[in-house]
Amino acid sequence: MHAPLGHFDDARPAPACLDELTAPVADAVRHWRGSVPADQIVYVETDPAWADTATFVEHYGQDLLERSANCVVVAGRRGGDTSLAACVVLSTTRVDVNGVVRRQLGARKASFAAMDTATGETGMEYGGITPIGLPAGWPVLVDAAVVDLPYVLVGSGRRRGKLLVPGKAFAELPGAVVLEGLGAPVQ
Repeated sequence: MHAPLGHFDDARPAPACLDELTAPVADAVRHWRGSVPADQIVYVETDPAWADTATFVEHYGQDLLERSANCVVVAGRRGGDTSLAACVVLSTTRVDVNGVVRRQLGARKASFAAMDTATGETGMEYGGITPIGLPAGWPVLVDAAVVDLPYVLVGSGRRRGKLLVPGKAFAELPGAVVLEGLGAPVQ
């Protein structure tokens, strides 16, 4: 199969390679719902040593930078309560944690979740967290620029491999909230 973007040696529909995905991601693909068919989500095999965005685009092509997204876990706190959410923004931006995220979560304070919390709660590897297969009930805050792209490169749940996902599918994820300005320009 030819990947819808980038140049990868191994590209397959995600439903055909569930064994390559972490359990929560495989389960989400297996039970996929929405207007985008699951077989339009494409798994591409990649080297885990090159999983971080800057290294990844150096090896797989600079053109992927504008079509890649990062998924980060944030913690919102109000009083003694902490709630977790995921934020999906283009790789060329940073998550506006103290503005858009804090207000959306109704939190007094918001910050990036600790690595152990992010990986423990998602069942995914650090550096490979994806918005597909997150815990039920989590808000998934998605920057509008991600939804506008035909395809977006995101993590697969592991550092090895990535998913190519139609942008509009992010708006249909469980708990998804599409927000303008979630991804702020990097200064």
